[in-house]
Amino acid sequence: MFKYEIIMYWSQEDATFVAEVPELSGCSAHSATQSKALSQVNQAIKLWLRVARDEQREIPVSRGQRLMFA
Repeated sequence: MFKYEIIMYWSQEDATFVAEVPELSGCSAHSATQSKALSQVNQAIKLWLRVARDEQREIPVSRGQRLMFA
């Protein structure tokens, strides 16, 4: 279980659920069901963190708070 915020929404245009991780640039997944999108985005987080470690990039610390959007 990761502590990064996940934003999930339905994309009418693509007819799929999209799950995005705002704190990890470019980290997202999509699926026909919410549960599958959540499962896939957790796998994407795992891979994102692995690549960041391998490339010795900075890994963002989870803010532990709700993100605010205008």
